[in-house]
Amino acid sequence: MEANTHDPSERLALNPRPGEPTPLTMTNPLRRYWLAVRPPFLTVTLAGFGIGLTYTLYRGASLNGLTAALTLLGAVLIHAAVNVLNDYYDSLNRTDAINEERLFPFTGGSRFIQNGVFTELLTLRYGLGLLAGGVCIGLLLSMLTNWWLAGLGVVGIFIGWAYSAPPVQLNNRGWGEVCVAVGFGILIPMGTDFVQRQVYDWRLLIIGLPYALLVTNILYINQFPDRAADAAAGKHHWVVRLGTRRGRWVYATNVGLALLGLVAAVTTGLLSAWALISLIPLGLAVRAAAVLIDRANAPAQLLAAIKMTIASALGHGVLLALVLTFTTGG
Repeated sequence: MEANTHDPSERLALNPRPGEPTPLTMTNPLRRYWLAVRPPFLTVTLAGFGIGLTYTLYRGASLNGLTAALTLLGAVLIHAAVNVLNDYYDSLNRTDAINEERLFPFTGGSRFIQNGVFTELLTLRYGLGLLAGGVCIGLLLSMLTNWWLAGLGVVGIFIGWAYSAPPVQLNNRGWGEVCVAVGFGILIPMGTDFVQRQVYDWRLLIIGLPYALLVTNILYINQFPDRAADAAAGKHHWVVRLGTRRGRWVYATNVGLALLGLVAAVTTGLLSAWALISLIPLGLAVRAAAVLIDRANAPAQLLAAIKMTIASALGHGVLLALVLTFTTGG
């Protein structure tokens, strides 16, 4: 489908709501391009990076500041590119344009295209530019460290692109949650550690699993307010497939599995008992699960649960990273 190069108002379906970006509130170009990447969501990349970097310390290795900084920059650029490209593809299928139950800024996209701040073509070019920057940094890191890193990068870029881009559209086919879990809970921590030690450590698969599940719940709960629009646009993710009555229990299941995963990592000796501290933020996830179970059919009442979901994932990631920093693995 050809990108729209005309007046972005041609794509508008809803009036902007309070707090959403508009041409009048986005006159500063630097602010426009910064907010277009949805920076609050980039924090999940920061936490995943933190887990991987502190795991390097946990294994008794030293850190290379240059390659660590490049790793963080590359990961953030790729994540930002995925966010922008997702806005572009969701404009093509009009799921954001028809979304009347969105809870901005958490669901319904950035609203840059729908509210006339960016055209579709500019959004596409911006997303591809960010992606190109991330690829260049990945290639540089492979040259500086080990070319096996490129394999991990290819997987990450494919997942990020195929998440919403046709003809693959993994999220439409029910694979979106897997993409998020693998990308943030496995690829980022493992890639960060690999850059420092040049070895793929299978133990990070288990250690990163609770974080992966908690981040997946961010995507999952955000799909409840978007469910009607996504279904109308042909996005058949699991909230659409299961419906609210059955789908609400998946969130609670993920929280339970995250708890069991961390306990298993401690009991098997992969983590010290201090790692149990990182279970504290799961209390927020439990509260959010209760809200979702009670109000799954009332999207407008899920805002607090969405905020608690984000806080639980980030809180767990930060506390786990602190434990890994100040303890030593066997």
